[in-house]
Amino acid sequence: MSVEIKNLVKIYGEQKAVDNISFSAKKGEILGFLGPNGAGKSTTMKITTGYLPQTSGSISVCGFDVDVNNKVTKRLIGYLPENNPLYIDMYVREYLEFCGKAFGMKSDFLSTRINETIELTGLTLERKKKTGQLSKGYKQRVGLAAAMLHNPEILILDEPTTGLDPNQVVEIRNLIKQLGKEKTVIFSTHIMQEVQQVCDRVVIINGGKIVANDIISNIASSMEIKKGFRISVEFETETAISVLQNIDGIEKVEAISASKFILYSTQKDIRSAIFKAISAQNLNLIELKLEEYSLEEVFQSLTTKNT
Repeated sequence: MSVEIKNLVKIYGEQKAVDNISFSAKKGEILGFLGPNGAGKSTTMKITTGYLPQTSGSISVCGFDVDVNNKVTKRLIGYLPENNPLYIDMYVREYLEFCGKAFGMKSDFLSTRINETIELTGLTLERKKKTGQLSKGYKQRVGLAAAMLHNPEILILDEPTTGLDPNQVVEIRNLIKQLGKEKTVIFSTHIMQEVQQVCDRVVIINGGKIVANDIISNIASSMEIKKGFRISVEFETETAISVLQNIDGIEKVEAISASKFILYSTQKDIRSAIFKAISAQNLNLIELKLEEYSLEEVFQSLTTKNT
């Protein structure tokens, strides 16, 4: 594995910000690292990059143990922090040169790499401006450019699309997906749609503990087992809820309107039985479909208990 986290603990005073978590991420994988504010995401990312020391547990990056003084692991990682600190009086290209030299990049290669990174992150028209003159979205692009400048094996991106307009979001998502084919990407965001479009797998953390670690479809399936399968039905006219409550296999009926309902069942798919029961009542059906749980619903279910 490119990143291996084992039994990680971080304590601030009396608060256990990260509580004995373990997970891994491999090359060619985009891992969504999710959780509500204060769950321990940013702390875990900072420890993984060597910015903060852990209280206990271990982290290895490409086989090397992470430590705040380990320059080897820091060179293997590109990090875009949540707050994206920039030197606002530096020009974009000047700032990237500064970052490259801090990583020990040689001048001839650095110049070429800066040009490539500026083009990849869409900063060509902004390259001669000071970072302090840029919009929040372009500042995020500069932070991403700095993270990927030294061509690291691992990218750790804490909310990389914050402040971007919809077109910019699509461009950066596509860039992250492209980078994820060759690198290990750990990607944090509060935008569930983004996770579904970009990530191969998700780890959800709440109260410092991992509450889910799987591919999205498997996590959604666990919700179906826990809460029941959902079937949406809609009729042409107002319909009595009792008609639906009496159908064999239906555990619960939720009224959306006088003519639209969500049916819950412990059986995976009983649409055929529902259709037959409705037809026997001579009701005019205009919709009957199996409703999947969204990642947002899964996230809320897993993270509202302890928040």
